[in-house]
Amino acid sequence: MLSKEHFDRIIDGKQVSLFKLKNSLGTELYTTNYGNRIVSLVVQDKNQKPVDVVVGFDSIDGYLTSTEFYHGATIGRYSNRIAQGKFQLNATEYKLPINNGLNHLHGGPFGFHTKIWDVEEVKENAMVLSYSSPDGEEGYPGNVRIKVQFILSDQNDLVINYEARTDQQTILNLTNHSYFNLNGQGSGTILDHLVEINASQYTPIDNTLIPTGKLEPVSETPFDFTTANIIGKRINNDHIQLRHGKGYDHNYVINKDGGPIGFAAKATGDKTGIKMEVLTNQPGVQFYTGNFMSGKNIIKGGVPDHFRTAFCLETQHFPDSPNHPHFPSTTIVPGDIFESTTIYKFS
Repeated sequence: MLSKEHFDRIIDGKQVSLFKLKNSLGTELYTTNYGNRIVSLVVQDKNQKPVDVVVGFDSIDGYLTSTEFYHGATIGRYSNRIAQGKFQLNATEYKLPINNGLNHLHGGPFGFHTKIWDVEEVKENAMVLSYSSPDGEEGYPGNVRIKVQFILSDQNDLVINYEARTDQQTILNLTNHSYFNLNGQGSGTILDHLVEINASQYTPIDNTLIPTGKLEPVSETPFDFTTANIIGKRINNDHIQLRHGKGYDHNYVINKDGGPIGFAAKATGDKTGIKMEVLTNQPGVQFYTGNFMSGKNIIKGGVPDHFRTAFCLETQHFPDSPNHPHFPSTTIVPGDIFESTTIYKFS
C-alpha cells in the first residue's frame, strides 16, 4: 500500500505529493508531480486479483536517489539519446550536457524527470500537470510550456496526452519512462513475457547506443516481433546489435495504418495473463528489457530491481533525430502546437 505521507515533501520550494486516479473497474493509477511520474498501476489479472504492473518506489526518497533510471517519469526535452550532446538549428550549434557515456540522454541530468510539475486539475479518473521550461534549460533553446494529461478510462485504457508550445524554434521529443512487469513488479524476470511489435524496421545502433542512421528490416533477425514472441527466446543470441544494447534497447519504426493513432505493440504476462496494448501517434517505440537493472534499487515492497525484471515500451520520435535529417523531424516552431498521445490498453 502506498502512503501519501511518504510522498508529501517540499522540494525546491514547491509541494510534492502522491495522487490517485481510479476507474469503475477498480484499476488504480498513482502518480507524483516530482518528475510527473507514474508510481503504480494496479490492474486485475485473469483471476481478478489486483496486480501492480509498474516498477516504482514506496516513497519520494527512492525517486530522489535513483534519477538515472527515470522510473515512471515524463522525459524531456528530448527522450532518448543525442550524439555527443550536439545538434544544429538554423546553422547554430547547440551543446547539451553529456550524461550517458559520450552522449546526451533523456533531456540531461536535470531534465523534466527532476522537475516539480504544477498540478492544474485532479478528478477521480483524470489529471492535468504542466511545466514551463525556460530558454537555455539544459542547453535547449526557447521557452517551452508543456501540459500532460492522464486519463484512466472505464475501458481500462491509460491515456497520456502531451501538448507543448514554444516561443522559439527548438526540438522536442516527449515520452513516459514506466518500467512494466505484467506479472507484478518485483515478481521476477520478464523474459517469459510475450511481446508483439508492429514494426518491420528498426534503427540499429553503434556501440554508444546512437542510431547509425540506417533503417534495417527486422525480418530474419532477433528483432522480429511482428508476430508475438517470448522476450527471452533470442535475447542472448550472438548478434552485434544485441551486444551493443546488452539485450533489446532499440527504437522500432512503427508500421503506420493511416490512422492518427495506431497499434504499436502488445505485451502479455505469462503468469497473470494481463495484456497491455500500446497505441500512439508517434513514429517510434523504444523497446528496452532492463539490461542495466542490477538489484541496487529497492523497489516497492522491499524487493531489489534485479536484472531484466522489467521492460519499457517508450513511444517517441527516433533517437538522435536532429542529426539525421531523413528521420521524422522533432523541430517545433512558434505558433505550432506539439501534440502526442499514447494509450496503454489493459485486459
